[in-house]
Amino acid sequence: MQSVILSIQGMHCGGCAQSIKRLLERQPGVESADVSFEAGEAHVRFDPARLSAQQLVSVLEPPGYQASVRR
Repeated sequence: MQSVILSIQGMHCGGCAQSIKRLLERQPGVESADVSFEAGEAHVRFDPARLSAQQLVSVLEPPGYQASVRR
């Protein structure tokens, strides 16, 4: 497993954070996602053999969020 922090723009409330959490955790290979509206970020634990950090970013684009991998 690997961990990554995603910076997320476009969240307007705690409900957005919960939606993002559910969306990320539905992805094959994601073990957990902790999303903070206040911090504007998500801590995601995932299997890099099944998907990449960039694929996690791409998942958030269709619902209107802008995300990037925090280095």
